[in-house]
Amino acid sequence: MSKGTASMGKKSGKKTHILCRRCGGHSYHIRKKRCGHCGYGSGSRGRKYAWQTKTSAGKKK
Repeated sequence: MSKGTASMGKKSGKKTHILCRRCGGHSYHIRKKRCGHCGYGSGSRGRKYAWQTKTSAGKKK
């Protein structure tokens, strides 16, 4: 029954994310070579989704 802490202790010391060159956030994935915050590394346009901005199409008067 000692599965939790012993398994999690093996994960320490490894870096998955470092500072991003574009946005400065600590979300650039080393192995994926892509920033999870701004999308740097996957193209020049950046990370943007339709659900991030509110639209006025659904409003009723």
